[in-house]
Amino acid sequence: MKKKILNIQTVSVTEAIEKQRIDNFLIKKLKTIPKSMIYRIIRTGKVKINKKKIKPKYKLAIGDQITIPSIDITEKIIKKNTITNIILHKKQIENIFKNILYEDKYLLIINKPSGIAVHGGSGINFGIIEILRKLKPENYFLELVHRLDRDTSGILILAKKRSTLRNLHQQLREKKIKKIYITLVHGQWPKNKKSVTVPLLKTKLFNQKNVVKISEKGKKSETQFFIKQQYINHTLLLATPITGRTHQIRVHTAHTGYPIVFDSRYGKKNLDLKLKNKNLKNRLLLHSHKVSFIHPYYKHNITILAPLEKQFKKYLNLLL
Repeated sequence: MKKKILNIQTVSVTEAIEKQRIDNFLIKKLKTIPKSMIYRIIRTGKVKINKKKIKPKYKLAIGDQITIPSIDITEKIIKKNTITNIILHKKQIENIFKNILYEDKYLLIINKPSGIAVHGGSGINFGIIEILRKLKPENYFLELVHRLDRDTSGILILAKKRSTLRNLHQQLREKKIKKIYITLVHGQWPKNKKSVTVPLLKTKLFNQKNVVKISEKGKKSETQFFIKQQYINHTLLLATPITGRTHQIRVHTAHTGYPIVFDSRYGKKNLDLKLKNKNLKNRLLLHSHKVSFIHPYYKHNITILAPLEKQFKKYLNLLL
């Protein structure tokens, strides 16, 4: 495959293009370049005006000197770095916007559906972050504050400013962000089992998938549990992770002997088969339900709640 490169360009602003926003100007000028790539080169400072970094909303003035960097538009690179080859249908777009729980100039918080990865990679072409960058190109900075497993639904926080991202990462390190998950496990969870504290070690399998196991060589981890409702053969739990290790809640419940329903990695297939329903999707019954933190800019406490997905609720109704 031949490399296709647009060479570095310098454009002098005249009356014909003055007062245009720089993002709109570049979109018109670079018609073969995906919008997501254009916004990326702006937010990373590769596009300069008068040798200075600018924001997408900057309005051109007569005499401005626009420097456009060389851009590799090889087909392979475009497919790797953008989702222009992914078509989002109207219902999918509506579903994403419908699941926005909170939004302001600094934050975007969504109720992520089960089955969608938070980002592309490891054989996945795109994830929720790439989708939102495509749907909201006006946000020149949009980054994940934390992650959720692909099959876990619920609250996902994204930062619209680098300062917001730094602040929330600091709150995570200082354990000021409180999260509560809802999960359905097999068996009747013991009433006296309030927490699980074991060291966890993350390793990779031959297929490059992460797997976490209990090991003295691992890192300290702790999850607190509260029984929300008990059924004959299952328990609905509220789980609060004190530490934030990969697959922490899933490994802690499995280690205790009460695996999460439909957990294909740490669960028990023989138990899952007893609850399986041909009319319902067999999704991991783990949901990030509530998060509390200090708003990075307004400095007040903020609490977000994410309702359960319909499939999760339907499985709970089967147990009544």
